[in-house]
Amino acid sequence: MMKESDPPWKPTFIVKPDGGCQGDGIYLIKDPSDIRLAGNLQSRPAVVQEYISKPLLIDKLKFDIRLYVLLKSLEPLEIYIAKDGLSRFCTEPYQEPTLKNLHQVFMHLTNYSLNIHSGNFIHSDNVNTGSKRTFSSVLYRLSSKGVDIKKLWSDIISLVIKTVIALTPELKVYYQSDIPAGKPGPTCFQVGQEFLCKGFSVGFQSH
Repeated sequence: MMKESDPPWKPTFIVKPDGGCQGDGIYLIKDPSDIRLAGNLQSRPAVVQEYISKPLLIDKLKFDIRLYVLLKSLEPLEIYIAKDGLSRFCTEPYQEPTLKNLHQVFMHLTNYSLNIHSGNFIHSDNVNTGSKRTFSSVLYRLSSKGVDIKKLWSDIISLVIKTVIALTPELKVYYQSDIPAGKPGPTCFQVGQEFLCKGFSVGFQSH
């Protein structure tokens, strides 16, 4: 339908198998018919998204941002967000996706478990350099380029709140099935890792 309304549109898609982690099974395609199915969509569903072909780069590298959010209570809703986080960098200079470079995971995927195997992976104790850096160092770089960091943080907090609110009804079902009424609530928490880079997702559990 998009092609019919906009013939010059030539997207790239990123395929992310359900239940995967650490970059396992993620790949890029130019044509939806190129999706590789392990079994069928019923046995292992996949999320297919339009790939952002012009991402924000630092040092010519694609990167992501991982933030840490703690959901302390559902009723009343009480959310905390850490002031710092982690940024993971690709290890090959970014180029817009083509049929020749779709398979180059070190260029397109930021997963640490993948890039650690690259010969270009940089181990560094300096928070401002290397293939893993602090979120605050990224904010400093963005600020030096004129980005309004206060507005950025405000937008991030807004996304966190809206995402948690959207998940709250389902979370309440899980919570009530695990902790019946009258029993004490969680005494410890598993802090989820959030991904933010032109998109946003939230994941966390409480025990």
